[in-house]
Amino acid sequence: MENPIIRIQNLGKEFKTSAGQVRALDDINLDICQGEIFGIIGLSGAGKSTLVRCINYLEVPTEGDVFFEGKSLKQMTGAELRKTRRSMGMIFQQFNLLAQRNVMKNVCFPLELAGVSKTEAKRRAMELLETVGLKEKAEAYPAQLSGGQKQRVAIARALATNPKVILCDEATSALDPNTTKSILSLLKEINKTMGVTVIVITHEMSVIESICDRVAIIDQSRIAEVGRVSEIFSEPKSKIGRQLILGDAAGQVKFGDSKQLRIIFDGRESEEPVISNLVLACKVPVNIMYAQTRDVGGTAMGQMIIQLPEDKTDGERVLHYLDTVKIPYEEVREHDI
Repeated sequence: MENPIIRIQNLGKEFKTSAGQVRALDDINLDICQGEIFGIIGLSGAGKSTLVRCINYLEVPTEGDVFFEGKSLKQMTGAELRKTRRSMGMIFQQFNLLAQRNVMKNVCFPLELAGVSKTEAKRRAMELLETVGLKEKAEAYPAQLSGGQKQRVAIARALATNPKVILCDEATSALDPNTTKSILSLLKEINKTMGVTVIVITHEMSVIESICDRVAIIDQSRIAEVGRVSEIFSEPKSKIGRQLILGDAAGQVKFGDSKQLRIIFDGRESEEPVISNLVLACKVPVNIMYAQTRDVGGTAMGQMIIQLPEDKTDGERVLHYLDTVKIPYEEVREHDI
């Protein structure tokens, strides 16, 4: 990977608590490319929010380092660090707007801190409010806005200092599904039109699926796996990856005596009726034990667990068909899932 905009090397973070030392992050290594939408997903308590706060040194790592455009944050002076943070906007789950300021003044706030003139700050704020579709709400106060509108203001504020990166810490967790969809669409548009790198911290696979190019799965303070969303969705390598993608239902599959297969969908056209074609071609039934597939950019991604017929000849016919049409599969047993 050439010149990542953010490189995280051997990063660790410990906190002192009344119960002793707590290891929040352990040996984190990640490269994030300029212009991509990068997801970091994990269950509650996995270390996601600590990681995002270490990326901009709101939390200082216990060990390791973060490099922004090749420069070590650990080696920076206070002034250099503040300047670098202006290149990394941040949006939060609870919006963090200033209640006593109207929408315009909320967006102006980081510009004031950066020493921008009031006239220029107001011009920039109006430009950004138009970008996020809230120009008519410039004089409104946060209490008068919906959750989605508040997050749009927060996005405008995060963009005020022309950042190269936006860090989104569970930015859609407090929003309903439709509002979440519109906010994710806005982030995708900003990424596309402005070239801003977006880092999305979430516990929701649907968010990763909607907008991310690559994803890292964090589990118990460590990176379990990292890769392109299409690859992780079609064939998660880690136990936590399978849990997040397949869900709890996969663990409830009961197996009889006949062979079980995991069929892997890794890029076939989503309209292709794979199982229907299999049944028609082989003239034998299969039992679908579990399925979790998604349409990612017009291609099918995910997995399906099927039970073959007990008759050995019928089962071999199904295997032959899968080999012929080049559909990836593997035999599974209960403990594999």
